Amino acid sequence: MPIYEYKCNKCGNEFELLLFSGEEAVCPKCGEKNLTKKISLVSFHSEGDITSSDFSSNSTSSCSTCSSKNCSTCR
Repeated sequence: MPIYEYKCNKCGNEFELLLFSGEEAVCPKCGEKNLTKKISLVSFHSEGDITSSDFSSNSTSSCSTCSSKNCSTCR
C-alpha cells in the first residue's frame, strides 16, 4: 500500500494519501479530484548498517535532490 503525494490543481493544497486498490484520490481540503501526482523519493529499510561510503562516489550522475555528485552533501 504505497503512500502517494499529490498537489490539488484547484486550491494548491499539497498532501499525502495512502490509497488502496480501486480508490480515487481526492483533495482533503476542497474535495477536488483534479490532482497532480508528485514525484516522491523512495526509501528502504536494511537489516545491516549502510553508510554513504557504500555507494560509489565516482558516479557521473548527480544526486536526485541536488546537482552534487557526492551524496554526502545531501543531508
